[in-house]
Order: sequence, then C-alpha cells, then structure tokens
Amino acid sequence: MNSVILMAGSRILVALLLVFSVFMLLRGHNEPGGGFIGGLIGAVGFVIYAIACGTSSAREALRVPPETVAAAGLGVALLGGVWAAVDGDAFFTGQWLFLGATEDSKGLPLSSVLVFDVGVYLVVFGSILSLVFALEEEV
Repeated sequence: MNSVILMAGSRILVALLLVFSVFMLLRGHNEPGGGFIGGLIGAVGFVIYAIACGTSSAREALRVPPETVAAAGLGVALLGGVWAAVDGDAFFTGQWLFLGATEDSKGLPLSSVLVFDVGVYLVVFGSILSLVFALEEEV
C-alpha cells in the first residue's frame, strides 16, 4: 500500500500495541489478559505494519523469523512446566522464586505461571505472524 499516513501511523501503532501487549501479558494472572491475548495484540501490531509497508519490511522489523519465535515459545512454556518437576512436584504445579529476598522483604516474586504465560505469548505471536506473512506473500 502506498499511503504515507498509514505507513507513518503503523510505526507508532506497532510500538503502542507491543507495549500494550506486554501490559496484558503481565496483568493476566489475576485479571483478564495473559499470554494468549498479549500475543494476539502484539501480532496485530506487526500485521498492521505488514499491510502498510509490505511483508518484507515487517520481517526485517521483526529481525527474527516468526517460526523461530514460536519454537522458542514452546521451549519457554515447557520450561515453566519442568520447573515444578525439578522441585519434586507434579508437572505444571505453580512454583515461586523470590529474587533478592532478605529478612526484611520478600523480594521480587517470579512464578512458573508467568514463565508459562511468556511461552504462550511467544507461541501465539510467532504462529499468527507466520500464518499472516505466508498468506500475504501468496496474494
């Protein structure tokens, strides 16, 4: 597409949608959101960019093939499940790690649920972009 307004606006929209997708990912444990909806929102940003500037420009902006992103997401999601098995609990049991914990404070909590959600985010983001890029390149 040759619309200068859409090309300029899509660059801003990609940044805004990626920030919003990370926000949705991080708030998704206790409220609506999570890895799936965050991945969809992030992918929509790149889909808009691909429509405005072309698939090759979107692939260059992504810098990593979307198939690789999806495969890495599967590994991260699996890591979230294996974390519990390493601690001796059932597969995918929620585990907590408190980074920087002292006697006065709990520290920064990191859960296996968040690790799994990040994996789901990457899988959805990579798969949607793989499908859309393949469809757009055929047309």
